[in-house]
Order: sequence, then C-alpha cells, then structure tokens
Amino acid sequence: MSCRPLLLLSLLAAPLVAQRPAGGPGGPGGPNGMPPAPRDRMADPIPAAEYPAYIRTSAPSDPTIQKIWDEGMNRSQAMALGQVFLDQYGQRLTGSPQSDAAQEWLVRTYAGWGVSARRERYGTWLGWTKGVTHLDLIAPRVRSLEATAMAWSPSTNGPIEGQVVAYPLGISTPEAFDAWLPTVKGKFFAMNAPRISCRSPQQWREFSTPEELERVNAQQQALQLEWNQLNVAMSGGRSIWQKLKDAGAIGVLTFQWSNYPGTNKIFGSPNQTLPTFAVTCEDYGLLVRLARNGQGPTLRAFTDSELLGDRPVFNVVAEIKGREKPNEYVVLSAHVDSWAAASGATDNGTGTLTMLEALRILKQVYPNPKRTILVGHWNGEEQGLNGSRAFTEDHPEVLAGLQALFNQDNGTGRIVSFTAGPFPGAAKRLERYLGEIPNDLTKWMRFTPTSGQSTGGTDHASFVCHKTPAFSMGALGWDYSFSTWHTDRDTYDKVVEADLKHNATLTAMLAYLASEDPERMPRDLMDPLPGGQNGQPGVWRECPKAQRSLPAAVR
Repeated sequence: MSCRPLLLLSLLAAPLVAQRPAGGPGGPGGPNGMPPAPRDRMADPIPAAEYPAYIRTSAPSDPTIQKIWDEGMNRSQAMALGQVFLDQYGQRLTGSPQSDAAQEWLVRTYAGWGVSARRERYGTWLGWTKGVTHLDLIAPRVRSLEATAMAWSPSTNGPIEGQVVAYPLGISTPEAFDAWLPTVKGKFFAMNAPRISCRSPQQWREFSTPEELERVNAQQQALQLEWNQLNVAMSGGRSIWQKLKDAGAIGVLTFQWSNYPGTNKIFGSPNQTLPTFAVTCEDYGLLVRLARNGQGPTLRAFTDSELLGDRPVFNVVAEIKGREKPNEYVVLSAHVDSWAAASGATDNGTGTLTMLEALRILKQVYPNPKRTILVGHWNGEEQGLNGSRAFTEDHPEVLAGLQALFNQDNGTGRIVSFTAGPFPGAAKRLERYLGEIPNDLTKWMRFTPTSGQSTGGTDHASFVCHKTPAFSMGALGWDYSFSTWHTDRDTYDKVVEADLKHNATLTAMLAYLASEDPERMPRDLMDPLPGGQNGQPGVWRECPKAQRSLPAAVR
C-alpha cells in the first residue's frame, strides 16, 4: 500500500501496546502452557444463523462458477507463480532493473497462456539498483550488523570506515544544529532516536511490572519529544542530506521500528546524497549507546548500489477481448511495485498474484468473455498511485466503459470485507454477484453497502475519483501493519496458500459475473456524500494528476 512520504525520518513515540502475534516457538496456539492468542473476529466465518441475504445456503447452479471453483481450488498455480515472482525476481522498486525484470516475466507468463499483455510506458523515474551491502562494527569490538542500503542510496564506492556520531541532544534551532554540524566530518551520522527496548509491546504487557512499563514508556516518549525538536531544527534551510554531505559526513544510519524484534520498516528517498543504511532496532541501539558513552564505535561499510539516472517506467496491462461488448471493461487491479528491503510479498505480491492467477483461471474456463477483461499491474503506487493515475489519464475509453474494477492491496489474508463505496446502486449489484458465489468463499465476507469516497492509499482510488465503479477488497490482517507492510520481513514465507487460492478464485468469479451482467454497473453517487467535518456533507475530491517524473528539487 502507498506511503506517500519518500522517507520517514521521524519515529513516533508509540506506547508499548500492539496486537499479540499468534502462537510462538511451539507453533500456533499456546506453547509452554501459555494460553492461545486472542483470535481476530474477522478470521471466523459469519455464523450460519446470521447469514445476510448475499450468502448462499445452497450449492451454486451456474456451471461457469462451478468450473472456476474447480480450476482455482483444485488446480491452483498461485504458489508456484509466487515462488518465481517473489523468490527469483524479488523486490520491485519503481525505476529499478529488478522491477523491469519482474514486469517482463509477467508479460511472458501471460503470453504463455495465450493472453495478450503489454508494458505501457507512462513516464520516467530515478533508476536505482540494489547491490550488495555490508555494515560491520570493527571497534570497540567486531560484529557484523544487520543493515541494508536504503532505496536510492548512493554507493560507497568501495569500503569506507569511520566512527559513529549520534544525533545531538539539547538542540532545538537550525542555528544551533548548523553550529554542531562540523562534528560529523569523516563520520557516520546516526539520525533517529533509538528504542530503549526492542522487545515487543506484548512481552512488556505480559511480563513487566506496571511501574517498569510506565517508566520505560515515559523514558521513550521523552527521548522522542527531544528528537522531534531536533528534527524541526535539522529541517531548516537546505536539505538535511545536503547539510551533512557539505559538513563532511561519510554516511547516514537510520531505523524505523515495526513493533517486533528484528523487524524494521525500510523506505528510502531520491534526495539522499550520502550512503544511507537502515539498521535493525537492536544494532542501531547498540551504535547509539556506544557513541553516547564515548566508546568509539567504528564502522566499515560497503554498498555497491547504483543510481541509474532517469529510466522509463511502465504499467503491465493484460487483456482478454470481449466477444459482445469489447468497449466495456472489467478491470482486475493490483500494484506491482514494492519497496526494496525484502521481496514485497504481501505488499503487493499477493495482490499481483491474485490477479495473475484469476486471469489464468478465466482463460481456462471462460476464454471468450462478454466484456473485455483487463488486468492492471500498476507501477509507482508507493510513490503516490502514479501508475494507475497515469492509466486513467491515458485511457478515457476505459473509464467511459468501465463495468467494474476489483482491487486488492492489503496483505496475504483472505478477502473478508467489501464495499461499493459511494455508489449505492452498485451495492445492490455486488450483493447479487455475491449471491451467485459458493458460500465457502462468501461466508467470511462482511459486505458494507456504501462508504465515503476513497481518496488514496491504494489504486482503486485513482478510478473512484473519476466517479467510475471501482471497488477495493479488504483482506484479513495477519498483523500486516507491523509484520510485513514495508518491512524487511515481507517475504514469500508470509504468503498463506489457502488465502491466496481463495482470493484468486473469488476474484475470477466476480470478474465473470461482472462481465456477463446484462446491465451496466450503476454509477449513481451517494447524496449527501458522507465524510464532511462537523456533521456536514462531504465534498467530492477531484483526481490528482499522476506524477510522471521525479522533480529535480527532490534529488
């Protein structure tokens, strides 16, 4: 999912509270006599006695629905496709050669199924390739550290060595920070406030005394408040990166904790002018403590990542042409780009695979759809929905003929929530579609007929703002926000096979039903629109323009 800022410098002082991860070393449930973790309500089906009208109570009679079920649940290729996509190709940062390679694989895969697919150029972006990274502590003791180069970090041009200097304390004005800056010459600058403890919030709740928990929280919040003042001071005038480079710093160390030991959120920015390393919570804390206590932490660092200048960027579009209404469209939507720290498995590899597998199923059992079925694998979502926004600008004919768009982008979990958004007429139609689908798929789904206009966060918003029927399918959490979303642990092993098969099969059925619908999807809007301030009606937000290149000011 999209996170608009290209670099998150600040770490909010989060109190030690979080969702407990399920299970432990002994597997799911309660190891070592511990009680099992509380179960997410959405993980259980709606009780049969409480079925809403859209959940079937008998087997489906539509033979194509039956064939889609058989193909999707009994001959799924989703995990095999995912292994290649996520393990062999891996991260797909916008503008990177790795992204190009993954997109080219998608086109070849579709072609192998007899599906027309193409890469559509929509602009340029700063290219970057992720190379090898090493970060080692060489004094006062030797220890290899867990770190990776931030996206768009420049190369070190060979190994470099220097001491670590932690961000200064007691500084709250740009003038005071500028006076301190010469301290960084020849050194690595530790930019962020560390965590006092990298233990999970759950462990603190479970084992700490209330007094100690209160003390640690207060200490962390005080540390963060002081850093927040410094952050304002660092932001004055020139870019902090340029200030550090001009002052002679040789590298920057950052980290953003994600509530569990060893799990960090890792982003990056084209305005980094120095080699920049994202360091795990534990190792970052070690370096800051050594520096604060005058113990001379010295690093040897290396990254051969490479900035490649402006490179063309593309969406991937696959298409099965409609037999009766080729100028009306059902669109399966998911962004294909990711951040660079891991494999982008749940953000948004699983969404990509859902749509890829759904179209494979449809090609097998429904090769001649009534309406044209498109798959849009959008690029540049993480920088602000740029690929999907560009597509809507470049293809007014798809907007005019859009029957329905189904988007998925929030992790590996099975689809459990669905809404028509601001289209009340469409809500009745979607409920009718759900009523044609086996309840093995729909008994998990909480359908909300209407909601306000979606204005961002994921790609269906690029279509909704044009007042066209685009719908987001919400997935079961699997602790997405902390475990995998934009983290260095977003890898193939986090994919849940049963959920991925479920989602691809459900999506294929929805696409079939939308394609065969004898009527157009209603586009009437809620009136009044919800979401206004102080109980007032909401105001429709116009579509932002796609950012088709990186502004020079960002670099």
